[in-house]
Amino acid sequence: MNTISQPELVAFLLQAKRSTYAAGGSDSQAAVSAALQGSHQLEYRLGDLLYRDIYFGEAYFVGQETAYRGETAIWAMCYAGGWTQPMPEPAETSLLGGFLQAALKQIPVDYPFRGPLEYRKDEAIYRNAPNGDLSRFWGVEHIYLNNALVYQLRYSGGLLL
Repeated sequence: MNTISQPELVAFLLQAKRSTYAAGGSDSQAAVSAALQGSHQLEYRLGDLLYRDIYFGEAYFVGQETAYRGETAIWAMCYAGGWTQPMPEPAETSLLGGFLQAALKQIPVDYPFRGPLEYRKDEAIYRNAPNGDLSRFWGVEHIYLNNALVYQLRYSGGLLL
């Protein structure tokens, strides 16, 4: 049976998201050989549940996350975004990428799409504005550094059942 309870799906998404991009992205243990040329692919499996995140790009990127029960896709989210201005040095890009991953590890149970409503560290602020619920949702997230917008991403998705 391919149905899933909402609490079971939420618990799975929380663990999967914390174990993939938030755990280091394409440098994490979740990285697998990409099925699509030029993409990055991350996966997390628990029993008959599979989470797959496939994305293209780096500074600006576009991707899709899909949760499966068995062979059936049951939930998906598409996203697109990235840095709004060139980073002066690779070290700063890496620092902000690590900040984004830290924010995404704080994924809330109430809206398990991206990160929390707000996360702060030093001069960086992450803000997320989700709308809807697990069945149908959309939102936008931003990162500000020294009060300047440096990153923006839009996302949307929902249940496929």
